Amino acid sequence: MLQTARPKKEKAPTEAPVHEKYLEAFRWMLLARTFEEKLASMYRGGRITGGVYVGKGQEAVSVACGISLQKGDVFAPLIRDQAGRSAFGEPLVDVARTYIGTRTGPMRGRDGNIHRGKPREGQLAMISHLGAMVSVLVGSLMAKRGRGEKNFIGLTTIGEGGMQTGASHEGLNIAAVEHVPLVVVATNNHYAYSTPNDREFACDNLVDRARGYGFEGYELDGTDLAQCLDIIGKAVKRARAGRPPQLVVASILRLAGHGEHDDFSYVPKEIYGEPFACDCLQRTEQFIKEHELVDPATLKGWREDAARQVDEAFAIAQKEPLPSGEEEDWCAISTRNLADNAEAAD
Repeated sequence: MLQTARPKKEKAPTEAPVHEKYLEAFRWMLLARTFEEKLASMYRGGRITGGVYVGKGQEAVSVACGISLQKGDVFAPLIRDQAGRSAFGEPLVDVARTYIGTRTGPMRGRDGNIHRGKPREGQLAMISHLGAMVSVLVGSLMAKRGRGEKNFIGLTTIGEGGMQTGASHEGLNIAAVEHVPLVVVATNNHYAYSTPNDREFACDNLVDRARGYGFEGYELDGTDLAQCLDIIGKAVKRARAGRPPQLVVASILRLAGHGEHDDFSYVPKEIYGEPFACDCLQRTEQFIKEHELVDPATLKGWREDAARQVDEAFAIAQKEPLPSGEEEDWCAISTRNLADNAEAAD
């Protein structure tokens, strides 16, 4: 079965969403945007080691993913999912620690700053080989089912470029064959790094692939927070109820380069006039103002609170120690106990 919710041309949803969840989602979006603006500034100032990849323009899709999940679910976010990570429960100070590289962060100053995760809490650490998270998440869901766990789903995000990889095809296929409770949210941001859609795939729309895989497919306007919350939320409920795996394709334009090292100059100026190119954060705030969901003083307070949380997270992280190669006790085997036993066996 293939169902779609076609992107709308107007700049605001015609019906008011459920206010509480809409406003909560907006605050996570605002926090993510504020945090990543700080990150970009620090990167340009030479204070961040490694790359910085922001989710500007993708926050509505991302937050709808994180906010729709519950305890016991598994989330496999990618590089532009700070809004979803925060909504799912990732502490902002842990993100700051990872980018600065302190030994108190979840990665203890090792690996890259985007590979963080806490698998025991349901958030998988990202793999940079795009498409790989689909297969990893499918395996995780099969393992949970094999242990007899109930009432869980897994959700992973992917860009339209990542959907062209062999790993994504294998993962999507086995997910349908094994009928795992999976939701894949694919964000078509119209450029996979500098490669435009017409050099990535030949079908009219990526959601058309759902039928071939044995998924149920849905399409949405990724700049419309109300649509994101509604359609992604319903996909999560369908997966939890035992329906086939779900594919949701969101249309947006990435409003920054692939990373902060990329000036985005390959994108033609005329594309910014397309409906999918508007800023989801600005669109959401405009809707809140037009419908008087909160007063201007409250909006101002939310901005100030987001800035305070970001400043506090970095203030804590910047005081914490960096790793020292001579003192670190990390090992390639997953736990110290296993490593010690391996040494004893030798």
